[in-house]
Amino acid sequence: MTQPMTLGQLAETLGAVLQGAAAQPITGLATLQEAGPGQLSFLANPQYRKYLETTQAGAVLLKAADAEGFSGNALIVADPYLAYARISHLFDPKPRAVAGIHPSAVVADDAQVHASASIGPFAVIESGAQIGPGVTVGAHCFIGARSVVGEGGWLAPRVTLYHDVTIGKRVVIQSGAVIGGEGFGFANEKGVWRKIAQIGGVTVGDDVEIGVNTAVDRGALSDTRIDDGAKLDNQIQIAHNVHVGAHTAMAACVGISGSTRIGKHCTIAGGVGMVGHIDVCDNVFVSGMTMVTRSITEPGAYSSGTAMQPLGDWRKSAARIRQLDDMAKRLQQLEKRVDTVTSEGQPASDG
Repeated sequence: MTQPMTLGQLAETLGAVLQGAAAQPITGLATLQEAGPGQLSFLANPQYRKYLETTQAGAVLLKAADAEGFSGNALIVADPYLAYARISHLFDPKPRAVAGIHPSAVVADDAQVHASASIGPFAVIESGAQIGPGVTVGAHCFIGARSVVGEGGWLAPRVTLYHDVTIGKRVVIQSGAVIGGEGFGFANEKGVWRKIAQIGGVTVGDDVEIGVNTAVDRGALSDTRIDDGAKLDNQIQIAHNVHVGAHTAMAACVGISGSTRIGKHCTIAGGVGMVGHIDVCDNVFVSGMTMVTRSITEPGAYSSGTAMQPLGDWRKSAARIRQLDDMAKRLQQLEKRVDTVTSEGQPASDG
C-alpha cells in the first residue's frame, strides 16, 4: 500500500460501525501491545483484553461488547480476527510482479504463457505447459511438461511442479514445495524392492495454499487430489493418491500415507500422522501429534498420545505402562475366579 487510508475509508471497506475520528490516518497494523498512534490493532482473544486499556493504537477492531466503555477510536465488527484478515492485504509489503518473461528464463517453444503472467529469473517451463493470466512464477521455479497453472496463481521462488500437474486458480505455493514427485511405490520380489511407475498426476483445486517444503506426490494410477480452498502448512507430506477435501486445513509436519481420503472442513493439527487406505469424514478435528490408525466415520475432535508432564511423573507413568500387560493378565485370572465363585457358590481351588 503506497498511501495511508483513513479510519472512515477502512470502515467503509469492512462495512464496520465507526466509533471515533473518521479522518484518523492508518498506516499499518500491529498488536495491542506494540501499536502506535497511526496503526490499527484488533482484539480477538479475550486473554488480551487487559491490553485494551493501555494500547496506543490509532484504532482497534472490536466486537460491540468490547467497544462499550472503550474511549479510543474503534471499528466495530462481528469478527475482529476475520476483519483483520481482510484488512491485512491492504498493508502487505510483498513486491508485485511485473508481467513478462525474464531474459534468463527457459521457456519451451510450445509452452503457453499468458501475456499478463510474470516469469522470474532462471525459471524453467517445459514443453506443453500452460501458464494462465496474472500468474507469478518466481525465480528458479520449474514447471514440468504439460503442467498447468491457473489464473492468478503465485509460485514463490524455487517451487517445483513435475510433469502433468494441474493447479487451479489463485493458488499460492511457497518456496521449496514439490508437487508431483514420484509416490513411494515398490513391490517386493524375494527381498528385493522393484519400483512401480507412478503414472498418475496431481490435481489441485482453486484457492489452495501450499506451504514451504511441502511435498504432494503424484498418483500411482489416478491423480492425487487437493480440493478447493484447502490450506497446507509447511513441511507436510501428502502421499500418492491421497484425496484432501475442500477447505480442510493442515498445520506443519503432518504426514498422510497413501490412498487416504480426508473429508471437507477438517482441521489437522501439527505433527499428526495418518496410516494409508483409511477414510476421514467431513468436519473432523485432530489434535497435535495424534496417530490416526483407522477410519474416522463421525464428525468431532480426536486425540491420541499423552500430554507433557514433569519428568518424574512421566517416568512413573511409563513404568506403569510397561506393567499393563501383566496387570491385564492378572485381572483376567481374577475375573475367572470371581465367575467361578458366582457360579458354584464357593471359592475356586488354587490347586
